[in-house]
Amino acid sequence: MTLAPLLDASLPIRIHAFAALAALGLGTLQLLAPKGTGPHRALGWAWTTLMAVVALSSFLIHEMRWIGPFGPIHLLSLYVVWALPMAVYRARQGDITRHENGMRGLFLGGLVLAGLFTLWPGRIMNAVVFGN
Repeated sequence: MTLAPLLDASLPIRIHAFAALAALGLGTLQLLAPKGTGPHRALGWAWTTLMAVVALSSFLIHEMRWIGPFGPIHLLSLYVVWALPMAVYRARQGDITRHENGMRGLFLGGLVLAGLFTLWPGRIMNAVVFGN
C-alpha cells in the first residue's frame, strides 16, 4: 500500500478521495452511534458537508468519459446532490424513518459501493491499495 499515486494525482482527485475517506470513517461512526443526540447532529452536518464535497468534486474529474467529459459515476453524483438535501429535509420534518433510509442509502450506495469501483484495475485507488 502506498499513497504516492493519490498524492501525485490532480487536486480535484485528491480532494475527492480524502473527503470520501473522511466521510467513510465518519459515516461508519454515525451508523454505530446513538441517534438524535447533539453529537449525532453535529457529526451529521460534518458528514453531509463531506458528502457534498465528494459529489461536487467528482464533476471536476474526467478520467472515465462516456458522454462528453462525464462518465457513469457522474449519474451517482447527481443522485447524491439531490438525495442529500432530501434526507436532511426529512429529518427536519420529523420523518426520521425516511431520513435514516436516505442516509443509509447514501452511505452504502453513494460511498461504499462507489468506493469499491475505485479499486478497479487501472484506477488510482487500486494502485494505492494494491501497489499496482
